[in-house]
Amino acid sequence: MEIYLDNAATTRTDPAVADLMVQIMTRDYGNAASLHRKGVEAERFSLKAREQIARTLKCEPKNIYFTSGGTESNNWAIINAAGSYVRSGKHLITTLVEHASVKNVMEALKEQGFEITYLPVDEYGRVSVEEVRKAVRPDTILVSVMAVNNEIGTREPVEEIGAMLSREFPQVLFHVDAIQAYGKYRMNPKRDHIDLLSVSAHKIHGPKGAGFLYVSDRVKLRPLIYGGGQQKGMRSGTENIPGEAGLGLAAELAYRNLDEKNEGMYRLKDRLREALEKTEGTRINGCTAREDSAPHILSCSFDKIRSEVLLHALEDRGIYVSSGSACSSSHPSLINTLSGIGLPPEMQDGTIRFSLSKDTTEEEIDETVKAVQEVLPYLRRFIRK
Repeated sequence: MEIYLDNAATTRTDPAVADLMVQIMTRDYGNAASLHRKGVEAERFSLKAREQIARTLKCEPKNIYFTSGGTESNNWAIINAAGSYVRSGKHLITTLVEHASVKNVMEALKEQGFEITYLPVDEYGRVSVEEVRKAVRPDTILVSVMAVNNEIGTREPVEEIGAMLSREFPQVLFHVDAIQAYGKYRMNPKRDHIDLLSVSAHKIHGPKGAGFLYVSDRVKLRPLIYGGGQQKGMRSGTENIPGEAGLGLAAELAYRNLDEKNEGMYRLKDRLREALEKTEGTRINGCTAREDSAPHILSCSFDKIRSEVLLHALEDRGIYVSSGSACSSSHPSLINTLSGIGLPPEMQDGTIRFSLSKDTTEEEIDETVKAVQEVLPYLRRFIRK
């Protein structure tokens, strides 16, 4: 049996999405910029995808810009704010537990003279709305906070932050990295006063290499890529129609029977958590209450074990998990969430992320628990020697 519990890194592409993409690549393969019939047909797929995504966010299709994925969307949102609003100030606010695609672009802007405030989080990985409020200054132009932490699954209070900023600091833009939240929660950027929102397709059973950036009407958008003027001149380059169409369909499917799928994942996550909590030398990271934690991510630290050793021991049994964010796993210095919540270094070294999907089964959870409980004593004895 192959058990895949690394869905926060990437998901299996939905068969319907794959079929649609194959159709576009082999039959409806025109360039959307071409004026002939095949180009027009290709453009229709792009327009439909925007409409499908816009329905999930209760926004207009014009607010959706396709990208190559979450990293580009995060970069574009932050770089755009810095470039377009620099006359208003050079101060940006984010948290210590953001994804590398936010943290690293912030650090790059710091080298260009911008000032970055990194807000701490509590023991569960949540940032305080009051801390955000206190950090805002007259020269603040952007606040960037992720909706769901990609390492421990904690939900950040983005709705409350958006409401506070809109009420007290309406001039400040609000960016949300929704890469682990989209497709798990119903999101409404207008209602929640979100100006920029980033999403990646391959987290919701869509294709790799596709994503989008939601941009509110009040944002002054500047191109990140220049060229032939595609996407209203804001992101040039031949459009990835198979990727866009695949993302559109994946978005539609993600929100179909959402409550039922979330309940299934929460039930399995609770089953996994309760079993692991009974295992000697373990600690669950992040929030455990459903309202404060995403349905698909569970972070667990194991004492007296290295995560890579446990990861490969489980891999030998056909179980695939993660030792952290896939985008940062080869660069440990980028992983700040575990230290940010105050986890001791020796426990950080033994942290595993289990991440579920709508396809995860009870049998897979039980087999994973059994495997963990069998290999841990052996590995700990081996390490002590």
